[in-house]
Amino acid sequence: MAELATIARPYAEALFKSAGAAAAELAVQLSVLAEVAGNEQLRQFADNPKVGAAQVFELVSAAAKQVLDPKISNLLNLVIENGRLAALPEIAAQFRALVNAQSGSSDAIVYSAYAIDDAALAEVVVALEKRFARKLKARVEIDAELIGGIRVVVGDEVLDTSVKARLEQMKVALTA
Repeated sequence: MAELATIARPYAEALFKSAGAAAAELAVQLSVLAEVAGNEQLRQFADNPKVGAAQVFELVSAAAKQVLDPKISNLLNLVIENGRLAALPEIAAQFRALVNAQSGSSDAIVYSAYAIDDAALAEVVVALEKRFARKLKARVEIDAELIGGIRVVVGDEVLDTSVKARLEQMKVALTA
């Protein structure tokens, strides 16, 4: 959604400039808040004109279940007062991208048909870091439709070595 990205960019950049060396720590807190703000019922509550900004702030910060850094608290207050709670997940994503760019790394999502243990994931990450020529922060998501193999998404780049992708390639080759 381009509109949310446009709304989120100034918030993410301002937080990044003020964060300094604590940016990585703030990214973790902001991700938790983004997850909370992604709740549809919470957003409906926040959009209710009878509910004040202080009530919404208390609910969101209580749902986060952690003590918030003052910079994150200020951002949350500002976002709620401006009626931009729906943009918080996008703010977190853009902030994480800025933190990753600063550290020279990227987020990677590894889709697998089966669970991957930590040792195997570490080996996969080492190979992927060579392939993508940067440090990766990988997380695994299960997708049974892949049948086998993995599909890796790093930013806008995709590496698909799944059985499903190979079957699709064979289908195209046979029908061409």
